[in-house]
Amino acid sequence: MSTELANILASNPHLVQSGLDADTLAVAGGANGGSKSLRIKGGVFRKYVGSKEVGAIEDRHMNVIIVKMAHKASRIMYDKPFVEGETSDATCWSSDSNTPDKDVENPQSTSCSSCPHSIKGSGNAGVGSKCALKWRIAVVLPNDPAGDVMELVLPSTSVFGEEKDGKRPFRPYVQYLANNNVSAGRVITRMQFDTSVTYSKVVFSPVSGVPVEDLDTIAEQANSKDAERAVSIHMYKEASKATEVEFLQALESSSEETPEPVKRESTIPASKGEAVADVVKKWSKT
Repeated sequence: MSTELANILASNPHLVQSGLDADTLAVAGGANGGSKSLRIKGGVFRKYVGSKEVGAIEDRHMNVIIVKMAHKASRIMYDKPFVEGETSDATCWSSDSNTPDKDVENPQSTSCSSCPHSIKGSGNAGVGSKCALKWRIAVVLPNDPAGDVMELVLPSTSVFGEEKDGKRPFRPYVQYLANNNVSAGRVITRMQFDTSVTYSKVVFSPVSGVPVEDLDTIAEQANSKDAERAVSIHMYKEASKATEVEFLQALESSSEETPEPVKRESTIPASKGEAVADVVKKWSKT
């Protein structure tokens, strides 16, 4: 963003809209920035608009409200290792980590559990698995519950594992809430990096309840198109349209040194624009 526009927006915050007028959208090409996402990379929480990083928070933790979650883990595989700035199409993927999706042109196996690429040690240089296990969730910031719904794709090491000092990987955390009859969307959740490991691993813990006056807003966000997209895999056939592919490849690269939670034996071969300063400010903890 130019300095001139950043200064204008800083002095006139009312100019920023949650929806642009029809003329602006038509001339701009129908989009104004792409989907919003959080990314865990280099021990830092980073915010992306499309494939461009627009902000980062240096704190080792941040608070969010989980508005929607994929019901199952997903898998995605690339033939080529991730290279910063390059995109390539995924070879195979699964929305439920059980079987390849119907639109996969060249399924690597009839079942993810029997696929040689899902076994620990099949990844680059024998680390992790070539077909990476992920869990997709949609979150909003507690101080802006009606704001951007952001996609967050968690690597397997942030999903499975044991509780330690009241902090849990994602699935045990959700199970912990369920065991106490609390839905994930009714609490403010703290995500923080596990500093006892050398790779990027995030653990979760409850901070406080979502204010009663925000519960209807969270329910609306959970039913939004942005939330649905955040928890779904969307693959494109052309590399020129591979924003999703590039993002998922980067996630694979940032966690490729991490192990899979279970070892198996193989049996078969548009939204509102924001100044970067405003984005980072909005990320402040509640």
